[in-house]
Amino acid sequence: MIDLRLLRTDPEAVRVSQRARREDPALVDAALAADEASRAALTEFEARRAEQKTLGKAVAQATGAEKSDALARAHELAARVKDLEATANRAAEDAAELAYRIQNVVEPGVPEGGEDDFVVVREVGAPRDFVAEGFAVRDHLEIGEALGAIDMERGAKVSGARFYYLTGIGARLELAILTAALDRAMAAGFTPVIPPTLVKPEIMRGTGFLGSHSDEVYRLEADDLYLTGTSEVALAGYHADEILDLAQGARRYVGWSRCYRREAGSHGRDTRGIIRVHEFHKVEMFSFCRAAEAAAEHGRFLELEEAMLDALELPYRVIDTAAGDLGASAARKFDCEAWLPSQGRFMEVTSTSNCTTFQARRLGVRERGETGTVPVATVNGTIGTTRWIVALLENHQQPDGSVHVPDALRRYLGGAERLEPVI
Repeated sequence: MIDLRLLRTDPEAVRVSQRARREDPALVDAALAADEASRAALTEFEARRAEQKTLGKAVAQATGAEKSDALARAHELAARVKDLEATANRAAEDAAELAYRIQNVVEPGVPEGGEDDFVVVREVGAPRDFVAEGFAVRDHLEIGEALGAIDMERGAKVSGARFYYLTGIGARLELAILTAALDRAMAAGFTPVIPPTLVKPEIMRGTGFLGSHSDEVYRLEADDLYLTGTSEVALAGYHADEILDLAQGARRYVGWSRCYRREAGSHGRDTRGIIRVHEFHKVEMFSFCRAAEAAAEHGRFLELEEAMLDALELPYRVIDTAAGDLGASAARKFDCEAWLPSQGRFMEVTSTSNCTTFQARRLGVRERGETGTVPVATVNGTIGTTRWIVALLENHQQPDGSVHVPDALRRYLGGAERLEPVI
């Protein structure tokens, strides 16, 4: 939820953010009007309630006919106060609902526009020249099937399209990547967490995942619970309605979880193999920090993600995501995209978002400030996921069908320097 003080004192800044996101700026004016109506209704209710208390004292002191008149006025005022309270409550709910619909205010410098309007921050590493090396590029599924690592056919038989089995070295490779990611985060001071993957509606909504992209989320209607598409959701809710002590620094967690996404509206996009699937594993970094430190924390997350990509010897680029592609909660997001040789393009493998105080306001996560409690900031970032298998297999494929294993993963694979085909 955005800062209501900002909405009241500088609504144009919020309108500018909405326009940058390609969202309706008229929502800002509607929220302002509802906020003013709510405050006016509350003022009227509190004034009449104060009058009611004064009249109550007068009734206690009155006698005879005066007491009868005072009692009649008291009953009439009590009914009026009850109606005003109901009106104030409805106005507050309407104002809160409109404020909830406004997405986080983007940071200065975020590119305007949609999915294709990102800005490339840097490119790291050079893609291999397979033509010069003298062999045809194979895609990750062909490589994975030859290794006995990926089985899409049986995944579809058991669960439907976009489901899969990771078998043999495929299962081990995923565990190797994720364990290496977990170890790297722990070395940087993150506390490991295995979070729940089913969460209540208020947690899902608090993190901003039930807005315009709610069709991506799986819901268990019988239990009124949601399956999470990232550990971010459960980690954000970990300290909901708590006051944190951040005097010694940020609270940093790294969650390992199974993730679920419906991938609604993505028909025809990356349907081959395991690029865009309905369930996968992910290791997610998450931080509760002071608002003034959020931008620096965001930079720290990006450094960790890039270090992991460097360790896996993958060519990649970093992009500054455009406002319209941020998601409701993020004020700024950097994506890391690995080179995908089979398609001759970059493919997102990780991202990190600075959500400023947006999620914490909605979830009630605060710290003590000089003038009372204030919302903390939240930062999230992926440091390893199943999709990394795609980039690793394609970029490290060899002419004989084997796959080079980066040194950083070898200790998790029994010292193997290559993955050898089984068929």
